[in-house]
Amino acid sequence: MRHGFVVPFASETEFVELARLGEQAGWDAVLSWEGVWRQDAWVQLGAAAVATERIRLGTVVTPAARYRPWDLAALTGSVDRLSGGRVTLGVGLGALNSNWTAFEGETPRKERAELLDECLAIWSRLSAGEKFSHTGAHYQLDLTGELEPGGPPPTAQRPHPPVWAVGALVRGRERQPSLERAARWQGIFPAVVGGDAEPGHSNLDPAALREIVDRVRALREADGLPWEGYDVVVEGDSHGDFGDTHDPSGWAEAGATWWVESWWDVPGTPAGVEELRRRVAAGPPR
Repeated sequence: MRHGFVVPFASETEFVELARLGEQAGWDAVLSWEGVWRQDAWVQLGAAAVATERIRLGTVVTPAARYRPWDLAALTGSVDRLSGGRVTLGVGLGALNSNWTAFEGETPRKERAELLDECLAIWSRLSAGEKFSHTGAHYQLDLTGELEPGGPPPTAQRPHPPVWAVGALVRGRERQPSLERAARWQGIFPAVVGGDAEPGHSNLDPAALREIVDRVRALREADGLPWEGYDVVVEGDSHGDFGDTHDPSGWAEAGATWWVESWWDVPGTPAGVEELRRRVAAGPPR
């Protein structure tokens, strides 16, 4: 199992410092996150790309429904090339909060899901440098001709950087669109909702993770997609009190391939950044 960490609150220069420290301490990934009207995650990751050599760089999560696909492709492609192919794009619908609604209002969940899927479909083909046309509910494109002055080069990772998608098992529902989305890409942030699941929590335990893994594996097999190399990402907090997952042991046997430390209870203060430095320097919980 590989190990990453999320930087919850830090300046751009502090983020780069923590990425370098994480690489030195043996972490496998450093992740930023995306809100509205805050530090830009992709600028942070681009700066970290040129200051590191090995550690993977990604987001948890990018609300891709907010992006025009070509803007997202330009950002991820630039950071992937800067890093020599170390980007992972984490995606989800995003949590509607006051920062989001103050600027953009409240887009219905169904529409955000449609936008997310269509954005990723276009993003993947743009990242691969394909010539294609697309007619969808939200975007109509014809890129079969020549562009002036032309598009950017393809990403370093081919055909595109891996995508980890939020995949929620909805109790009591026969069809599972969220798991279907995650199965189409390269990894999953698993969660459980509905039934007795507590709102605002992942509601994961090893038994629930095994069920999700079995379902996603079956979906991939039905679509002729390989299981080898697929990432199952469990978020936890082995240091503090955030969330309900604190012990990294046992998750690999249930199917997890990544443990990501999510330290959202660390305050965005100088003392909080110092605590992040301490946790990162201590290395992953192996």
